[in-house]
Amino acid sequence: MSKVELLQVGPYPTWDEERLNASFTMHRYFEAEDKPVFLAEHGANIRGIATRGELGANRAMIEMLPKLEIISVYGVGFDAVDLAAARERGIRVTNTPDVLTKDVADLGLAMMLAQARGVVGGESWVKRGDWARKGLYPLKTRVHGKRAGILGLGRIGYEVAKRLAGFDMEIAYSDTGRKDYAKDWLHVADPVELAARSDFLFVTLAASAETRHIVGRKVIEALGPDGMLINISRASNIDEDALLDALETRILGSAALDVFEGEPNLNPRFLALDNVLLQPHMASGTVETRKAMGQLVFDNLSAHFEGRPLPTPVL
Repeated sequence: MSKVELLQVGPYPTWDEERLNASFTMHRYFEAEDKPVFLAEHGANIRGIATRGELGANRAMIEMLPKLEIISVYGVGFDAVDLAAARERGIRVTNTPDVLTKDVADLGLAMMLAQARGVVGGESWVKRGDWARKGLYPLKTRVHGKRAGILGLGRIGYEVAKRLAGFDMEIAYSDTGRKDYAKDWLHVADPVELAARSDFLFVTLAASAETRHIVGRKVIEALGPDGMLINISRASNIDEDALLDALETRILGSAALDVFEGEPNLNPRFLALDNVLLQPHMASGTVETRKAMGQLVFDNLSAHFEGRPLPTPVL
């Protein structure tokens, strides 16, 4: 019996590649020089897509695959998948929630601490010999006891808040409504008001057309010259031009970012700033989590083609 044919949109770790290759016929889209020609040659027999959260699957790709049945996303975010196009054809969509939640929250806290306490700059201070030549490193700001705002109290936002509580921080959040599991934290409906009462503002909400640039100039200005913005969600949730303007003029004190528009080719204006911590979209980047994510991608694909319920369906 021939293997089911899948379109692989981006590379995976070796352990995932080996498992997928053993069970399916994988067409490596990301290696094709002429991608439309590649889809024209192979698209007629492809029944599934294995993709990554930031790569997704757009309408043009979906329409080139007449037998497509399922899109399995390696990542919790599925905003890069054209859900309307999938829904029109009854195509199933899955993602990998929960398995990456705590690692993403961990990195969010690490970014806050590293930026507030000058960890990266402090290491450079030592390695350049400035400690010996110039003396003590310039003073930074404390984290414990400060005010934290969380924009989006879903799985990741909740884990961030739990960790912040360990630093005796005053925690508030914005979401579509009050959350029963957040009785100890203040609900603030307006993101601008949330930013105004925060020293550290974490962006942890899922990305959608409705949340695009939800962190705009008003939110950024409300956070202010002593505030820090930490984004471990999606780049589209923040107006990057407004953010860059505010960082350059010190209207916003600082930022710590794991995601960017057009990544990995981020806006070069970021590279000239000394008040932003830049990370290479690595919040879920642990061996343990990536193995769990890959397993869940495989499990969703296998379940579909074997006629079993999907472990983590989106559609």
